Amino acid sequence: MTGLAPGAVVDAGALSLAHQALPASEVVSGAPTTATAALSALGDIEVGVWEMTPGTATDIEADEVFVVLSGHARIDFVDPPLPSIEVGPGSLVRLAEGQRTVWTVTEALRKVYIA
Repeated sequence: MTGLAPGAVVDAGALSLAHQALPASEVVSGAPTTATAALSALGDIEVGVWEMTPGTATDIEADEVFVVLSGHARIDFVDPPLPSIEVGPGSLVRLAEGQRTVWTVTEALRKVYIA
C-alpha cells in the first residue's frame, strides 16, 4: 500500500505485509525475513510500517525515528559504538544515517517509521 490519502485510517498493527528473506550477508543467525509498506510521503520524508521475524541480522541505518507497535528486540550499535537497547511495544527510537547495527529479534517486531 502506498499513497495513504488525507483522512484515511489504516490499522498499522493489522496491515498485511509481504515478507522477503534477508540477504545471506546480513543474517547473523536464524532465518529472519523483513517486510515494508510505505504509507505516505511528506516531502522527502517517508512514513511506513516495517516488520522483522525472529533472528539476528546486521543493518546500516537510515536517518529515522520509529515507534514499536509489537514484538521485542535488542539493537546493538556497532559503529559508532553505543550501549545496546531493548525495544518493545511503545518504544520510541531515533537512528542516525550510516549507523551500523545488529538487530536480535526475539518476537516478530513491527514498527511505524518516519525516515
